[in-house]
Formats: sequence, structure tokens, C-alpha cells
Amino acid sequence: MGSVLQLFSEYNIPGAFWVNIQLTLWSALFSLILGVILVVMRISPISSMRVFGRTYVEFFQNMPLTIIMVFMVLGVFAQLKLSFSTVFSVNFFWLAVVGLSLYTAAFVCESLRSGINTVPLGQAEAARALGLSFIQSASEIILPQAFRGSVAPLGNTFIALLKNSTVAAAASVATESSSLMSEMIEYHANSIVAIFLIFALGYVILVLPIGALTTFLSNKLAVRR
Repeated sequence: MGSVLQLFSEYNIPGAFWVNIQLTLWSALFSLILGVILVVMRISPISSMRVFGRTYVEFFQNMPLTIIMVFMVLGVFAQLKLSFSTVFSVNFFWLAVVGLSLYTAAFVCESLRSGINTVPLGQAEAARALGLSFIQSASEIILPQAFRGSVAPLGNTFIALLKNSTVAAAASVATESSSLMSEMIEYHANSIVAIFLIFALGYVILVLPIGALTTFLSNKLAVRR
């Protein structure tokens, strides 16, 4: 117990988890926006848009996240000189957000597409019969029902995003939990079990509420047919 208290007094462990939470929240927002755009492209009547959406999803689903993170630093930041701020730590944070968002958007798209598959075909046909355009029928009829049918897979995607935020260390975000854990193990190797339990428990505390909320919303919003 004493070693655990010493670790908390010496390191800002809650602050490290807060960085991961911020990474997750921003990435969830941007990936949700991009994922909606992609799923609309995937069900679009325009073949070129469908091809682009499918290619994007297959590319990022099969691309290791670590490679994306390394590319954001060595390619986007170092070679293309794209900067968000004059502060290095701020740049690396937002580069990690961009990498996580691009990667997670592919999974958000597929989660929403699974929800679209639960919408009866007659809904789209009725929308066309009423004279609604594709965008109108997608935004007003199909997507609202798809969100209700995809709560569970979206919840699992965002839980995976929270855990994937630890890969931000590959984008040089040095203040998040996995970086801090590595530093703590390096200087306190004799407390490796305590360090592991601290971070394992931290992620359990973060993940359980998301899972509980996902289950509640899935049951609450389920479409009764």
C-alpha cells in the first residue's frame, strides 16, 4: 500500500489518464462525423462515392494504428511541416487525435452500416415515393433509425478507441498513460506488479461506465418490430 501511495505522490497518474480521456473524446467526435459521411457515401447511388467509401474503410481497417501514428509524426509533422501550434506537445496531441480519428472512422462507418441493415427496405422506398432526395431520406429517415440500431457496435468501437488512445505514445504524446507506465516501470522495476494493477484498474474504471451506458441505451432505444 505504501508503494502505491508513493507512486501516486511521485507521478501524476490521474493527469495521464485525463490525457487519454481527452484524446478519446476529441477522436470520438471527429471519427463520428467522418464515419457518418463515409456511411452515406457507402449507401450513395453514385458508384464513385461507394467505391471511395469502401476503399477508405478497407484501407484503414487493415492498417496498423501504430503505423498511422508514426506517419503522423514523421510524415505529416516532420516532412509536410503541418503544425497546429508552436508548442511541440500540443502538435503531437492533435496529430494523435487526427490519426485516431482517421482510423476509428472506418469502424464507426461499419457500425452505422450494421444499423442501416436493420432499417426495412420499405422505408427508403417510401421516402422515394414521397419525392425525398437521397440526402433527405438518409438524414431524416435512414440514419436516425440506423443510430438506434447501432448503439451496441458504436459503444464497442468507442471502448476500443479509449484503449487505442494508448498508442498515442507512438505519436510522441509523452504525458498519456502508457508513456507514464513505461517511465514508472523503468525507475521502479521492483513495483512492477503495483504499477500494472494501477493502470489496469484505471482502464477498468473508465471502460465499465461506457459499457453500462451502451447496454442501457441499446435496450432503451431498441426498435421493437
